[in-house]
Amino acid sequence: MAWYEPSDGNRVYYEDHGRGDAVVLMPGWGGSIIDLDRLRLELVSGFRVIAVDIPGSGRSQPQPRRYTSTYYRDDALVLLGLLDELGLGVAHLVGFSDGGELALLMAALRPAGALSVAAWGAAGQVVAAPRLLQGLARLPDDPIDELKTLAAYLAEKYGVAEARIMARSWAEAMGAIIDAGGDISRSQAAAIRCPALLITGTDDPFCPPDLVREFAAAIPRGKFREALGAGHDVHLSQRAWLVSTVVAWLTDH
Repeated sequence: MAWYEPSDGNRVYYEDHGRGDAVVLMPGWGGSIIDLDRLRLELVSGFRVIAVDIPGSGRSQPQPRRYTSTYYRDDALVLLGLLDELGLGVAHLVGFSDGGELALLMAALRPAGALSVAAWGAAGQVVAAPRLLQGLARLPDDPIDELKTLAAYLAEKYGVAEARIMARSWAEAMGAIIDAGGDISRSQAAAIRCPALLITGTDDPFCPPDLVREFAAAIPRGKFREALGAGHDVHLSQRAWLVSTVVAWLTDH
């Protein structure tokens, strides 16, 4: 285990294993690198894997985090600082949900540093329906059906009181991003010059296939794959397929 502590007060937890081309592996909002252990175990035989808990999630600090409308860019810069700290000039960037959004944004902010991107549950913009945002704001007290699994996960990992603060703050940040146009990295698609694989589930309520397909087409070397019948958590519902797809992508690039 290791920690990266930039001067801005963040404390980022990461684990560094394996040898070969570097792969930065990032879970989603509220998640932990443990959630992606199956993929990490497959990768360490051929790559150097830096698995990172994104700021405010897993073991990384601050917790409970209060999110702002600029947190995606802020976090991308923090993680690029981690790569500088490790002396990594280039790396593959792999992530789920917010981790995927950060992978894409990092590739846009530092094109020469990205060997490739593989992201699932990420669309480069926020388009969540009001019902979903309202549901997030009520976690973990009164979750809607689509968010019950997430609510239970957060309550178990962080405790109800801390999960409540996280979720309400995150929902407010999402609303502010949507009010400003929803952009995360979509407007910078042309700057993502490395090969980029975007995956989403047929029934993903946050990143519908048409939206992700359009984003992939806007990236010069973008590719799109749809996980048929899956929702947002493709690594859970179609774990074997997701692992084999990402491993094959990284091996080819």
